[in-house]
Amino acid sequence: MVDRAHRRDSSFEVDRVPALLARLERRDDADAWQELGRRLVLEGDLVFPAGFAALPQLVRLAPRSAQARALAGRILERAAGDHGCDDLLAGCAATIARFGETLDRHLRSRPADYLVSFRALLAVAQEYHWANALEGFTDDIYDLECPHCGAQMKIAIGRFGCYSQVWDGDEERRRELRPAAAEDLTGTGRWMHRMALRDRQQALADGIAHLFGDAQCPTCASTFNIANEYTHANRPAVLTDRVP
Repeated sequence: MVDRAHRRDSSFEVDRVPALLARLERRDDADAWQELGRRLVLEGDLVFPAGFAALPQLVRLAPRSAQARALAGRILERAAGDHGCDDLLAGCAATIARFGETLDRHLRSRPADYLVSFRALLAVAQEYHWANALEGFTDDIYDLECPHCGAQMKIAIGRFGCYSQVWDGDEERRRELRPAAAEDLTGTGRWMHRMALRDRQQALADGIAHLFGDAQCPTCASTFNIANEYTHANRPAVLTDRVP
């Protein structure tokens, strides 16, 4: 049995996180949530052992707490990192599955924290690269390399347009993206798109259709699938057997 007690946090302490969780089990406390977040996850990709150890309690709080959903999601979004906590993560399989069920029910209510919960559900599904990349498509930018000529480009999806972009000195070259038709989506793209439509998140669904559609390289005019190239470049290399 994995010992979840006495797991260090960002301050290398072992007693403070259990005390904060106990307080939050009794009542909501904004200051406690703020401190707990700092102790479990640092900026960037660093999650501490106490973060994975705290998942069962966070998931218990998740049905009624946006802070718990967000913090559990932040922890899981970093689950593919080199954190040295594979034993704790493996022992959380049932907890993570319950969290996924909680998130799915929550998303159906079209909540204010929809995007945060959507990203958390992507992390539950081990789609870590998408969980860390989606920003809601108000002005999302993805850096890619053309698989044919190697040109560095930006893929923009948002309110200012949906296009591929290359700069050649002072000259900007753009090509409009070609969104995927709903019936052509497969796998993760279809799942994400159907969920967004189910929950009446039209802007999110439209963004996903563009993200899983095609782009034309402004330099060589070749066409490629955006999601395939982004996944190839950004999906964590070691995922097998990390979470049963």
